[in-house]
Amino acid sequence: MKYNTNKIILAISVCLLSFTACHAQTHTQTPKAAATSIYQFQVPDLEGGIINFASFKGKKILVVNTASKCGFTPQYKDLEALYEKYKDKLVIIGFPANNFNEQEPGSNEEIKAFCTKNYGVSFPMAEKISVKGSDMAPIYQWLTQKEKNGVLNAQITWNFNKFLLDENGRLIAWFPSNVTPLSPEIVSKL
Repeated sequence: MKYNTNKIILAISVCLLSFTACHAQTHTQTPKAAATSIYQFQVPDLEGGIINFASFKGKKILVVNTASKCGFTPQYKDLEALYEKYKDKLVIIGFPANNFNEQEPGSNEEIKAFCTKNYGVSFPMAEKISVKGSDMAPIYQWLTQKEKNGVLNAQITWNFNKFLLDENGRLIAWFPSNVTPLSPEIVSKL
């Protein structure tokens, strides 16, 4: 049997080109839409104003669910110290929540008075919300669900969980209650 070498080479080349084009088309994914940033959120604060997360562009943001009658409540002191030390590049937002053993029973006015009197809190504090369950606030749905934030899933299991966001409003880390605000795990990321 006699074969035409040029025709065989041409046929193999066409097959290889077709395979390469098909393979590239099959395995090339269109980039996913970028996960939304926290800048889409505006929440009421303790005094009836609005916290607009878009106003924090260019700073890191630490979001913390807080409570006044918790074993971790003294973290308010370290949160305030962290805020004072890094406030040129960091904003801390406290979210009082009564989800765990009713450790935040007070009204927004009572929470504000408690935080100011006992810990000198000067960082922004949102109004009391729910951070878990069927009535979870939309901002906490975004913080805890990878399909919404594009980064991670987190389960709020107690007060003083911390979420760190970068200067573009993108989630970069989550820390459980026992990681203190001045810990190297947090400070090293600022």
